[in-house]
Amino acid sequence: MNPGALERWPAPAKLNLMLRIVGQRGDGYHLLQTVFQFIDLCDWIDFSWLDGGRVELVNPLPGVPPEADLTVRAVRLLQKVAGIRQGVRISVDKRLPMGGGLGGGSSDAATVLVALNALWQLGLKESQLIDLGLQLGADVPVFVKGVAAWAEGVGEALTPLELPQPWYLVLIPSCHVSTAEVFAAEDLTRHNPPAKITDFLAGLQVNDCLPVVRRLFPEVDRALADLSRFGEARMTGTGACVYASFEAEEEARTAAADLGRNWRLYVAKGRNRSPLLERLAGL
Repeated sequence: MNPGALERWPAPAKLNLMLRIVGQRGDGYHLLQTVFQFIDLCDWIDFSWLDGGRVELVNPLPGVPPEADLTVRAVRLLQKVAGIRQGVRISVDKRLPMGGGLGGGSSDAATVLVALNALWQLGLKESQLIDLGLQLGADVPVFVKGVAAWAEGVGEALTPLELPQPWYLVLIPSCHVSTAEVFAAEDLTRHNPPAKITDFLAGLQVNDCLPVVRRLFPEVDRALADLSRFGEARMTGTGACVYASFEAEEEARTAAADLGRNWRLYVAKGRNRSPLLERLAGL
């Protein structure tokens, strides 16, 4: 580890290709079944080194105290578990929208865990990093594992999947969807029949949060309607982002040229292996 070096690591977005709510635990957490796939759209995190165990976040999110930020909390967890006093300065080039369902905050936390475990030569196993990630958020484990997966529980029980890797067009409504608000809605159906991986592979792509989000956030409903002119429009997570898949990049970009007059959007490639794992393999 070169003390003067600046390390730059990706924190990729995810899409939920299906999302079922099949129950609720006594502590309030919802029991889910979902399928995660990555896309090659990323936040980028820069690390440089500080002495004395200091943790400095260069560009904190508005309204979020640095010590409450998931990236800082991830560093503190690593320092505590490994018993080290190495410090770090973190700068996040934030490209994934907040409240969009693309997993930006969870992905940032996972990248901190994976990158610093490698750069500080802590030697923690993947399973240990996943356990730490689950303390930070239900979506963090899949970003640590870094492969497309079927997920159950609160999102931590992962079964890797090999899926088609299409091009995606992702629309980004300007509204910020609160996951807590969606899960608290009285009309959310919380005890849907469990599905199997074979059900998903046979075409089950339902998102049980969609009716609530469409009611609470009309802009998401409009985005789905606009995107559906070009393909099957779906919502990732609890929204707000919606997406459609295309076999060819040219098809996705043709749709983007039309929709880009009214929507902020991305064209991105589906990935079964996270860009974070590729960066780790390059060390």
